[in-house]
Amino acid sequence: QVQLVESGGGLVQAGGSLRLSCVASRSIGSFNFMGWYRQAPGKQREVVAGFSSGGSPNYVDSVKGRFTISSDNAKNTMYLQMNGLKPDDTAVYYCNALYFGYYYWGQGTQVTVSS
Repeated sequence: QVQLVESGGGLVQAGGSLRLSCVASRSIGSFNFMGWYRQAPGKQREVVAGFSSGGSPNYVDSVKGRFTISSDNAKNTMYLQMNGLKPDDTAVYYCNALYFGYYYWGQGTQVTVSS
């Protein structure tokens, strides 16, 4: 069983920054994949950024150059640094982890970007 707890969402003006955190109940290194997804109202959930175990991060085109995914293994925590936020980034952001063939999700954290 895996628990993922996100935090760091909020309301920010366009051009601002936020850092999301995802604390996992297991070591980051135990996951085959970890990533951030988002779901805006009326839209499908989409992957924003992620990395496979031992691999390099990947980003959806719309956030390249603005968002950075990272992890702190000592804290069992994954981060998403979001800079240059745009109103289109408004969504609920979810942490995701693949562990022994199962995908686990956090409860989500709301990010709202005002114009």
